[in-house]
This record gives sequence, structure tokens and C-alpha cells, in this order.
Amino acid sequence: MDSYYDSGYLAVVFGIVIFSVIIGLAGYVLGSLFLMKIFDKAGVEGKWRAWVPVYNAMIFFKLGDLSPWLVLYGIAGAALLSWIGIGYAFSLALGVFSAIAAWRIGLKLQKDAVWVVLYVFLSIVWLGINAFDKSRWNPNIQPASWASNGFLGDRTVWNGVPVQPAAAAPQPGYGAPQGYAPPAQPGYAPPAQPGYAPPAGP
Repeated sequence: MDSYYDSGYLAVVFGIVIFSVIIGLAGYVLGSLFLMKIFDKAGVEGKWRAWVPVYNAMIFFKLGDLSPWLVLYGIAGAALLSWIGIGYAFSLALGVFSAIAAWRIGLKLQKDAVWVVLYVFLSIVWLGINAFDKSRWNPNIQPASWASNGFLGDRTVWNGVPVQPAAAAPQPGYGAPQGYAPPAQPGYAPPAQPGYAPPAGP
């Protein structure tokens, strides 16, 4: 009688494992297909990049103005420190960075910042919408404040992956109160900006 229950239990466990593998493979294929379309919109060369595990997440981070190496740091930290019980902190950090990358990618695909909520709760739906809607990639979105320096900034250059614009250095007078205009001085003309040519007079 015990062997009957043991075999039934094993059959249920085996069924759950097979079902989980099928769902995992379907999610991987669907996610890679959606990433392939998003990468295509962003100008990434080579459709194969979306199908390579971990590397596709690194490109996703790069397009989202984050260092792609954060993916490896997060995975390594979660794996190496899980035995002392703090690996979950790296997994959580990786999830937060992924949401930040999705927010930046969403901005470049003409989505409002609130769309990142959909990514947090149903990332596959967010990927599908951005992959197949009519939005176009806009690389001229104001760069993130961390994009040019610091631990989060992306300074990696890969062939076939467009370089995202870095944050510009602050210009003189940045942060001046709104509506402030310096007092006019007779005979004073502001210095010409590099690359700017004033229109020709009549």
C-alpha cells in the first residue's frame, strides 16, 4: 500500500516538474522574441543577442543607461552569498536595477514613467507591448544623471550595440532660479555657443 502512495506522489512531483519546465521554456522563448523586437527598434545589430541568456539582460541594462556589468554582479552576489542568507539582497537589487532600466527604455519608446509599474508586475506584458506597438526609439531622451559617471554609469562599448548618450557636463549657470535674467549691460552680447551660428541679418 505504501508503494502505491509513493508512486502517486512521485507522479505528481514529476508532473509539476515537467509543467514548470514547459512554462519556463515558453516564457524564455516569448521573452527573447519580445527582446529581439525591442533591440531591433533600438538599433542593436544581430537578432541572436536577444536569445543568449544573461547577455540579453546585459544589453537591456545598457539600453536603459545602466552598466551591463551590474547583471553579472547581481547574479554572482546572489549565488555566492546565498549560503549565508544575504544573497536575496543582490537579487532584490537586480530587480530594482531592472525596473530602472525598463523605465529608461520606456522613455525612449515614448512611454510615460508610470508604465514601469506594468513591468514590475507583468514584465512579459510590458515587453510584448513595447515590442509590437508602433512606438519608435528616441535616443535623444535626456540622459540619466548617473549615465556619465559613478558605479551605475555605462561606459561599455560593444560592436553592434548603440552607445547611449551620456549625461552632459553641467553648463555655467545651471541651477539658476527659474525666471531669473541677469541685468542687461550696454554693449554686451552673450558668448556664442559652440556649433551655433546666429541667423544672418536682413
